Amino acid sequence: MSDSYVIIGDGIAGASAAETLREEAPDAEITVLTDEGESLYNRILIKEYAKGKLPEAPISIHQESWYDDHDVDLRLNTVVVDIDVENDAVHTHEGETFEYDSLLVAIGGTPQQLPVENADADGIHHFWTFQDARRIKESVEDAEQAVIVGAGLLGIDFAAICGAQDVEAKYLMRGDNWWRYALSEEGAEIMHDAMRECGVEPVFGSGVDHFEVDDDGHVTAAIDPNGERYECDFAGVAIGLDFNTELVQDTPLETDDGIVVDEFMRTNVDNVFAAGDITTFNDLILGERAKNGSWGSAKEQGTIAARNMIDYGCEEFEWVSSYSITHFDFPFLSFGHPTLGDDSVEATTAEGEWRRVALKDGKIVGGVLIGDLSPQSAFKQLMREGRDVSDQTDVLMEPGFSVDDLAAPTEQ
Repeated sequence: MSDSYVIIGDGIAGASAAETLREEAPDAEITVLTDEGESLYNRILIKEYAKGKLPEAPISIHQESWYDDHDVDLRLNTVVVDIDVENDAVHTHEGETFEYDSLLVAIGGTPQQLPVENADADGIHHFWTFQDARRIKESVEDAEQAVIVGAGLLGIDFAAICGAQDVEAKYLMRGDNWWRYALSEEGAEIMHDAMRECGVEPVFGSGVDHFEVDDDGHVTAAIDPNGERYECDFAGVAIGLDFNTELVQDTPLETDDGIVVDEFMRTNVDNVFAAGDITTFNDLILGERAKNGSWGSAKEQGTIAARNMIDYGCEEFEWVSSYSITHFDFPFLSFGHPTLGDDSVEATTAEGEWRRVALKDGKIVGGVLIGDLSPQSAFKQLMREGRDVSDQTDVLMEPGFSVDDLAAPTEQ
């Protein structure tokens, strides 16, 4: 009798797991359950759709026919309400039960809502799904003034969308600069200038105390904690994710800001695995538990999880992630864990070019590159090698840096 695999979630983690299972277990029964109304699409490209730069068609990755062609049972608009790990079964909102030999939980997260008055008003948007992108595009095309909240990698997508749609915006940030945990003011100012050039004005030491709405319940203004009023008919909020652990809260699965997995993507229940944003995983490079929300990381986790569902212990998840921003006329890339570490080194290497490397115990754990991405391969190699560079950090900042520029470990 063939093994039965159930996957909850059809994002890139769940879909890559389904692909791998079908390739490596051709006779297996595979079921994918998702609460979304459409099959796998490219979450990286939905911001380009919202900007008006792409039509819908190129964003789809798996048409529903793909699942039929690969004998994968896809259930759209299906909400899993219970996981019964004792009886190896999941139950849906429609009363259906799906039994499994191995289960993959790839349910990601949900955008956090601002805990302020009128945060759920019409015209206030969060950005996570393709349906979100459709609503954002429709709303921003009719907007005149916007407010953006959330000084991170998702918030800047809202800034780019407003710029592309010629909507003047105020970008309200609590700190002194954008992504202040990864960038200094010097590096962030390059990003601030790019925002200003597209009509988005950063406002520092700000935020939202509450929103004002009209008689129809549509947002009209954001009031910041200083009492400043910013008129808007569109607001984008990107302050982080709440990971969807409520599904497993009454199960034996261990959670810690997500579902805890080992380096093989297995939970503390032998036949239950997890992948993607939902995981808190054993990061072999960092040497501690970590999270990573990048597309590439989620895809790789799905693949590794599937292989270990078939043959546990066959392959570890060891990955240096990266995240690119392509909204402006210069490249931006973060890699690894740029907000972590106990030390850092940074430099402006040329006009419009800046880099920062985060270190832990003398080893690279992440960084940010603006303008010049050429050192990324070298930095990632050093991360994977776990090489101590604490006495050569100045070399890391040299233009054209390569691993060969460092003294050999025995010569240090």
